[in-house]
Amino acid sequence: MSNTDVLDKKYTAKDFSSGQDVRWCPGCGDYSILAQVQRTLPNIDNIIKEKVVWVSGIGCSSRFPYYMGTYGFHSIHGRAPAIATGLKIARPDLTVWVATGDGDLLSIGGNHFIHACRKNIDLKMILFNNRIYGLTKGQYSPTSPRGKVTKTSPYGSVDYPFNALSLALGSNATFVARSIDREPKHMAEMIDRAAGHKGLAFIEVYQNCNIFNDGAFSILTDKETKDEHLLFLEHGKPMLFGKEKDKGIMLKGFTPTIIDLNDGKHSINDVIVHDEKDHGMVRAFILSHMTDDPELPTPIGVFRQVFKPTYDEAMVEQIDQVTKKKGKGNLEKLLFATNTWEVSEN
Repeated sequence: MSNTDVLDKKYTAKDFSSGQDVRWCPGCGDYSILAQVQRTLPNIDNIIKEKVVWVSGIGCSSRFPYYMGTYGFHSIHGRAPAIATGLKIARPDLTVWVATGDGDLLSIGGNHFIHACRKNIDLKMILFNNRIYGLTKGQYSPTSPRGKVTKTSPYGSVDYPFNALSLALGSNATFVARSIDREPKHMAEMIDRAAGHKGLAFIEVYQNCNIFNDGAFSILTDKETKDEHLLFLEHGKPMLFGKEKDKGIMLKGFTPTIIDLNDGKHSINDVIVHDEKDHGMVRAFILSHMTDDPELPTPIGVFRQVFKPTYDEAMVEQIDQVTKKKGKGNLEKLLFATNTWEVSEN
């Protein structure tokens, strides 16, 4: 089959399914993420299934490569970003995705994560955030809230949780987004946006663990409460929420505040207009930390998307330039080269 034939092939969701039995607990939010990935990838422009690779670490989320009808690498705990980085540098023609969990990426894998963001490696990362260690049966994780009672914190966790989006922004990731397992259309849009981004694209997905942390995000997913607690970010549009879209977010200095558009004191002109393309990260940081205040709605959508050269592109370009100038190197000569020092009494 020629490359032209591959490019002209029309994929379906079934093409991206390995056909293996999915071994997540019934009702797990991971099923939703898998379904949206398999439904979205066939619609990505110029996608070649044989050039897609999924890399994972350890955890419930890290079973993901087994269920994808693509190449995959089930690596070791926390090392998925490092292995994915190496793969992308060695094979820049591949589309490399990372499936990871809050324990895998933000604990042992935290260092690899921040440097992948900093370097702007052309990777697509999906963080399955259920705020608990699921595979190892319910210990608190780096995103569990303070006071969370678990097997390793029987009297409530005294630890401070990571804000995953803030960490990605602070590491200068060029695409940062959030979605929820119970918002499949929105999640599909975020996956599509990430796939089209050149550079590191990071999506945090709030995902319910119905065994060890059931209902962690219920206020954002239940029909009775979601409208008053969920803020959909749309570029160029005011930040409105509520069942009647009559509440908005206004900035008082650097503090986001809820305003009522029906109180006669405020208007739509007082509401922040979302700008995901802002190269400065102040407003994106403010939005990411709205989750710290239970009185504020939780934003989902694209928080930031900017473009700059990727590390892998720059590395390939540098190698080509040096090779053109100096010719190909000699690996054997390099390996067997010696350095000598002369030590004198003086």
